[in-house]
Amino acid sequence: MSAAEKRLAELGLTLPDVVPPLAAYQPAVRTGNYVYTAGQLPMVKGSVPATGKVGAEVSAEQAKELAAVCALNALAAVKSVVGDLDKIVRVVKVVGFIASAPDFTAQPGVLNGASELLGEVLGDKGVHARSAVGVTVLPLDAPVEVEILVEVQD
Repeated sequence: MSAAEKRLAELGLTLPDVVPPLAAYQPAVRTGNYVYTAGQLPMVKGSVPATGKVGAEVSAEQAKELAAVCALNALAAVKSVVGDLDKIVRVVKVVGFIASAPDFTAQPGVLNGASELLGEVLGDKGVHARSAVGVTVLPLDAPVEVEILVEVQD
C-alpha cells in the first residue's frame, strides 16, 4: 500500500475503482511526466449521490463534499495509469466546474473540497494552481466535476 493510500485509510477513505468513461475518452492519459485526468464526476458506486444546481437543489457544503469525491475519483484515475500514487511529484493544476444557480458565486469554496482532500492525502505535493468555473449544467446533472493534472516520476 502506498503512503498516499495509507493516508487515505487514516482519513477513513479508500481509493475507489476507476469510474468507467461515459463517452469516447479515457479516464486518465499520461504524456511524459504528466498525467491528465478527464473530468471526474462525484460518482459513488455507479451513480451521482446528489444532482442539481449548487445554490438551489444542492447546498454549497454538500457540493464541497462532492468535490472531494471527484478528487478521490481523479486519484483513482491517476493510479490506473501510473500504478502507484507515490509516483506523484506534485499536483500541478485542479480545474473545477460547478453547476451553479444564477445567483451562486461561491464556486471557489465548493472547489476547496477537492483542494483540501488533495492536500490532506498528498501533503505539500498536493498544493496546486486551480480554476473554479461556474457552469449551467454538467453531465448526469452532477453539481460538480473536477479534473487534475499531476506530475509523476518513475
